[in-house]
Amino acid sequence: MPNKKTEFSAARRSASRLLAATLAAASLALPVAASARDVTLLNVSYDVARELYKEINPAFEAAYKKQTGTEVNVKQSHGGSSKQARSVADGLEASVVTMNQANDIDMLADRGLVVQDWAKKFPNNAAPSYSTMVYLVRKGNPKGIKDWADLAKPGVQVVIPNPKTAGNGRYTYLAAWGSVLKKGGNDAQARELVTKIFKNVPVLDGGGRAATTTFTQRQIGDVLVTFENEVQLVRAEFGDNFDIVYPSISILAESPVAVVDKVVDKKGIRKEATAYLNFLYSEQGQEIIAKHYLRPRSAAVAKKYAATFKPINLFTVDEVFGGWRAAQKRHFDDGGEFDKIFASK
Repeated sequence: MPNKKTEFSAARRSASRLLAATLAAASLALPVAASARDVTLLNVSYDVARELYKEINPAFEAAYKKQTGTEVNVKQSHGGSSKQARSVADGLEASVVTMNQANDIDMLADRGLVVQDWAKKFPNNAAPSYSTMVYLVRKGNPKGIKDWADLAKPGVQVVIPNPKTAGNGRYTYLAAWGSVLKKGGNDAQARELVTKIFKNVPVLDGGGRAATTTFTQRQIGDVLVTFENEVQLVRAEFGDNFDIVYPSISILAESPVAVVDKVVDKKGIRKEATAYLNFLYSEQGQEIIAKHYLRPRSAAVAKKYAATFKPINLFTVDEVFGGWRAAQKRHFDDGGEFDKIFASK
């Protein structure tokens, strides 16, 4: 029969083993707890928004850490808007998408990656900024390009990215088509103009930034049609080598954003992803947006940068084409208007 000394020794060994097991479990848990405080977000975005998010991301990271104490690292991926959306649909685990057209996000909603009412989750149809399509011409505008009809003239080379892969190209196509309708023309006249314009396109690049490179560095073309913010950035980089021309009418080009619900819920990062997109609407975010020549939604910031943004007559995709889904189906789906126009080139 065990004596009291033996029982005490056994109890002490048992307690020691329990304490060791508890400490071991705690040591294993520590790295998990530490990593849980560090969050990585992936922003999958369109081609010409690189510089914008290079400034947005560290500003958000600093602001969010100050507010919550949580370290967030935002990574970014850029390419043609539609190409990027397809990458997300094919498995690229974006936390958020920041595109330049609504139909790319609609496609992700149709795939079950984004909620169907994504445009109601943030203000202004979930578009914290907007732009429009303008022209960048060589210094002195030697071809005298002033409006959409001038892009269709013989001997004018027009650089436009592929509307099948780039929102930039899609907006340009719709801006040219819509300009005819808004001035009292019909679809046949609009089709004729757009057909002539694309016959003047020497190369169809896959994205807006590639088209800019073709025009500015490869010295191809007489005019580049691109987003207002992109032409301003080119002017800032290349100085007086180019001029900016505003057409008489153009299209409202919104830059919508959305949380990729399926990904953030799987990774448990919805709070951080939502905060990231909300930051775009903050005064700090809007200020950065305006500095990068995107038109802000904040009235105060817009007033501050009024001299940067020339007034221009704009129409919307909803107004002229019945919304992005209708425009996509008629003009850009396989076998649509663009395919027919390009086949006749």
